[in-house]
Amino acid sequence: MSEKEENGKLFSEFPPVPTSEWEERIKSDLKGADYDKKLIWKTGEGFDVKPYFRSADLEGLEYLDSLPGSYPYLRGPRATSNKWIIRQDITDSDIETANRKAKEAISKGAEAIGLNSTEITTHKQMQQLLADIDFEKTEIHFISSRSYPLTLELFLYEVSHRGTGGEKIKGSLNFDFLGFLLLHGDFYVSRENNLEEVSYLLNTAQKRLPGFRVINVNGHFFQDSGSTLVQELGFSLAAGNEYLASLTSKGFDADHVASRMGFSFSIGPNYFMEIAKLRAARLLWTRIVENYSPADPASMKMHIHSQTAIWNKTIYDPYVNLLRTTTEGMSGILGNTDSLTISPFDIAYRKGDEFSARIARNQQLVMKEESYLDKIADPAAGSYYIENLTSSIAHYAWKLFLEVEDKGGMIEAIKAGFVQETIEASRKQKESDVAQRRLILLGTNQYPNQGEMMLEHIENGSIHDDERPSTYKKLKPFRVAAGFEKLRLDTEKFVSSGKKRPSVFLLTFGNLAMLRARAGFISNFFGCAGYAVIDNPGFCDPSAAVSAALDSDAEIVVLCSSDEEYLAFAGPVCEGIRKTRPSARIVVAGYPKDDLEKLKSSGVDDFIHVRTNVLETLNQYQEYLGIHQ
Repeated sequence: MSEKEENGKLFSEFPPVPTSEWEERIKSDLKGADYDKKLIWKTGEGFDVKPYFRSADLEGLEYLDSLPGSYPYLRGPRATSNKWIIRQDITDSDIETANRKAKEAISKGAEAIGLNSTEITTHKQMQQLLADIDFEKTEIHFISSRSYPLTLELFLYEVSHRGTGGEKIKGSLNFDFLGFLLLHGDFYVSRENNLEEVSYLLNTAQKRLPGFRVINVNGHFFQDSGSTLVQELGFSLAAGNEYLASLTSKGFDADHVASRMGFSFSIGPNYFMEIAKLRAARLLWTRIVENYSPADPASMKMHIHSQTAIWNKTIYDPYVNLLRTTTEGMSGILGNTDSLTISPFDIAYRKGDEFSARIARNQQLVMKEESYLDKIADPAAGSYYIENLTSSIAHYAWKLFLEVEDKGGMIEAIKAGFVQETIEASRKQKESDVAQRRLILLGTNQYPNQGEMMLEHIENGSIHDDERPSTYKKLKPFRVAAGFEKLRLDTEKFVSSGKKRPSVFLLTFGNLAMLRARAGFISNFFGCAGYAVIDNPGFCDPSAAVSAALDSDAEIVVLCSSDEEYLAFAGPVCEGIRKTRPSARIVVAGYPKDDLEKLKSSGVDDFIHVRTNVLETLNQYQEYLGIHQ
């Protein structure tokens, strides 16, 4: 190695390129196209993202010199590793089933268990639920209950019954009366009653379970009801601050409340932005708790549990959910989550069986034991892109947090409907994006497996709204694929009743490249409704095309070619089909705007193209075919 290389000057002959030169080259390559429209990503979170970032973009970010495990905790709570807790949630209310599944999960790698204690009203039942589970080795999280004070008392009784102390026991209660208010539109009893309950939980846990958290902010409710990441974070922070403000005003010190509080976030498909969201969450929570003057700096650490999103999971092509949950889990891990639940891939249509639960658990084990994602503290640190995303999310989430505070806090914002209406607007945008395929759900609104039948596999295919009357507007969890799934399920029901499966005949002709492209487009389009698609190599003669279309007995005939060739072929094709089958729907693939009126007068009923609202149009076809139930 030369002296020049040894001195670290190997690259001195490559001078740095200023940003202005990069910009000039980009504009040249664009050849006059609009820079902002082509390269600037306008996110749903309310800020724009540039096409590239450089070291200069890190200037002004105050937290860059902080270390993992240190104030302001943006870089995670752990100084030397990223060892998160593998958690598996078991929602079964049957005690024997839940206990069996919990023991199975623990024996196969789960380090924490989430349990449903809704039906637990006696010590004997609690004992049965927790039989053969070592509290000191496995975290216990009660994720649902009719009465959390009762759940805590019964759990403590079981701890005492076993003769173990509570010092080494870790876990949580999912007590979140703000979450209940949002989902049900009312307090369980009243705000004061809820504060009395949480006061009891805080005092009891402090004396007997120092490692137990008794308040949880269910931030995942927001994203799984349609919120943006900024809204999820901003409203979660506002909820956390509501608990802090209410309880410190009742005499609790900030250290006591903050150290007993956890946050649960939904991790969706926006890979890098989800990483940034968790980093921004820790930064902003530190800022909030700091204003309550805690005695112990560690009280400012945000404890985060992450769980893979529900809103984007699908019934059809369910194994694609494995890809979704893997990348979502990675986002949570790289964002330094404290614990993680990966939901089974089949959660959209059933509770999940032993196979899907094992796969969900093993996804985390692979990331920990084979990918070593637990070895490096804050692996995202220093990325120009992620650091800027972190800053942007923090800025806009803080802005939303302050807006909630200006309205009097989270409870007043919920009563006024601000939280619900803000999220509802975001939800409608997501539904619109899916309907028009700006947001792709592989296997559902794009590239469907046309031979797949799911009707007989469904146990719980939809999220049912709570229809009971309420005082305040409710937050409504959803799955964005539900509209497309209803199309296909209705088609399956139609066929199972003895009716013929609707079919689409692709009448291809002319330009080979265009006919194949448009045939593929139409096949995907109608496949989303579960129709049979009859493809063809192409026709040269209109009469032969008409004969084949009629022989197919298809209810829908789609002309697939180039815009320039439609006019000459459409007339004889439409005339030939109408003579024998006047009810057939004749469609043109594309939007030949110069010939629209002529094609309509020739007998064309519809035009399907890339700007067509897929869901809306397919619903119209369901009505036409008499399929909608």
